[in-house]
Amino acid sequence: MSELITAELVDVDLAAETKQAATRSLAERMVAAGRVTDLDGFLADVAAREAQMPTGLDGGIGIPHCRSEHVTAPTLAFGRSAGGIDFGAPDGPADLIFLIAAPAGADEDHLTILSALARRLMDARFTTALRAEHDPAAVAALIRGEDAPAPEEAPAESADSAAPPAPASASAPFRIVAVTSCPTGIAHTYMAAEALRQAGEAEGVELVVETQGSAGFARLDPAVIAAADGVILAHDVEVRERHRFAGKPTVDVGVKAAVNRPAELVAEVRAKAERGETTAPSTATAPMDSGAPGDHFGIRLRTWLMTGVSYMVPFVAAGGLLIALAFAIGGYEINGAPSVAEHFVWTEAAGWAALLFQVGGAAFGFLVPVLAGYIAYGMVDRPGLVPGIVGGAIAVTINAGFLGGLAAGLIAGAVVMAIQRIHVPTVLRGVMPVVVIPLISAAVVGFLMFIVVGKPIASLQKAMTDWLSGLSGGNAVLLGVLLGLMMCFDLGGPVNKVAYAFAVGGLANPTDGSLKVMAAVMAAGMVPPLGMALATTLRAKLFTKAEQDNGKAAWVLGASFISEGAIPFAAADPLRVIPSAMAGGAVTGALSMAFGATLRAPHGGIFVVPLIGRPLLYLLAIAAGTVVTAALVVLLKSRRKPAGHAVTPPAVSEAAEPKVPAAA
Repeated sequence: MSELITAELVDVDLAAETKQAATRSLAERMVAAGRVTDLDGFLADVAAREAQMPTGLDGGIGIPHCRSEHVTAPTLAFGRSAGGIDFGAPDGPADLIFLIAAPAGADEDHLTILSALARRLMDARFTTALRAEHDPAAVAALIRGEDAPAPEEAPAESADSAAPPAPASASAPFRIVAVTSCPTGIAHTYMAAEALRQAGEAEGVELVVETQGSAGFARLDPAVIAAADGVILAHDVEVRERHRFAGKPTVDVGVKAAVNRPAELVAEVRAKAERGETTAPSTATAPMDSGAPGDHFGIRLRTWLMTGVSYMVPFVAAGGLLIALAFAIGGYEINGAPSVAEHFVWTEAAGWAALLFQVGGAAFGFLVPVLAGYIAYGMVDRPGLVPGIVGGAIAVTINAGFLGGLAAGLIAGAVVMAIQRIHVPTVLRGVMPVVVIPLISAAVVGFLMFIVVGKPIASLQKAMTDWLSGLSGGNAVLLGVLLGLMMCFDLGGPVNKVAYAFAVGGLANPTDGSLKVMAAVMAAGMVPPLGMALATTLRAKLFTKAEQDNGKAAWVLGASFISEGAIPFAAADPLRVIPSAMAGGAVTGALSMAFGATLRAPHGGIFVVPLIGRPLLYLLAIAAGTVVTAALVVLLKSRRKPAGHAVTPPAVSEAAEPKVPAAA
């Protein structure tokens, strides 16, 4: 902390009248101290962060902050304004201005210090002392914690480091788990956590916070989440591993809401719990990070791969649908049309078809690079993007396809991990993520892909493509059965994801066989919720009131290819529901392959039926599987001993993982 702020970085008489002038004045002090190398570049990064969300807080505080490649070491500059400066806070101008600068490659220790400061800003005694002190050296010492105001009582244990709550009892307090995160992950993340903790104490609520900040995050104990009565998600970036909180009363807001009105959020989540409102399983997203350090390697590997697939899927969806529309308008001969950049006639349908086809083809060109880039991103965050995307582009160049993209992403992530383990001088840390790591990792990955592993992978990719292209008769039907069983085995879990990823990967180099596989996978994935919806319609007395209500929603979820619509039924009665769903999925997968139905889009359900090859037979395959699932569920439930149906099925287990975002 002694390096973070000095007297030279304190201005107790800040004369600026606008936030831009205030930021520049404090940034100039950082430049003079050798903490910032390029004033204008740094100010541009601060302005970009400010454009995402105002940094003014209630209580007269402004905290402009950013990560920047122009910062050499984590630094804090402080200014006090007599007249106040507008930083966008709801309660008016700020008189205490903290300019927080972090290098793009800041280490965890320094970021932890910055986060601790952010927490202290929520302490009224700390801000009062800052307003009363006039000596810059004393102000710097106060901020460093060397002369902090004495607490009025023993401090409560930090919410995000608190021990797991005791087991629930009849008189147990209301329990809340919360997640806070902001784009930079330095200030608002930790201030929101502290505000929620204080609000929980005031309301007599047991509240534990997971801060997903720049210094990383420690996952809440699954037992803590399971015991929680409600969830608060205060975030401006995607919550990592959001699926853990599915099935609980949830308040989902921006991070500043937790800073400015934490008590309201606590009251809101309690009210939702009293009304019995919960989040649907389909609203949860799959893990988007590198996995817990203690996870088995297989779990982390699957997480990395599915991160890449989840980012690739939107490109597949856009490209596949555009190409399918092009074929629907202009026929398959549109494939040979000249470039629309050179020849385009506004009044000709063929011209528009060619435009759609070529735009779709351009989107498809990004599939493998995006896959590889975001596999590496899942492993090492942003430093993995450059070598991953470069490796993916090389995979396309050498015709290594989807398998080449998988290999390039894993190699890129491993190379960056190795580089990050090398100790470098402090002066070089600021340039590591923007110069050194991209340069070295891209060169190493390029060498490995071009010279070492690329050709063998390309040969394997060609063999798999030829095998899919040659699928016919019994082989195709057996593959359809296998894919159908996998799609319905865990309803969005790991096995389901493997089947889905296999199908989506085939779209990177589409052949007639790979298009049949995609069609079979989507059809089978629609069956479980549709089958349960039909069963609850035909024999409602076999299901609880809650299951009957879920059955109505399952019609829409199933038609939209959201397999998770069947999870509430599987959670309540897995031994009857899952085998029935698997049987229906196997029937649908087999029939889809036997009928030769094809699909270029990775998602969409019945909404893309007009773009499916042999759509009527495709719908027949789905209907057959739905009937099989419904009939088996009804039969199995009818044979069990009568029991009361007043018990509401349990909340969805966190072990039931949803599909990647675009496949959910």
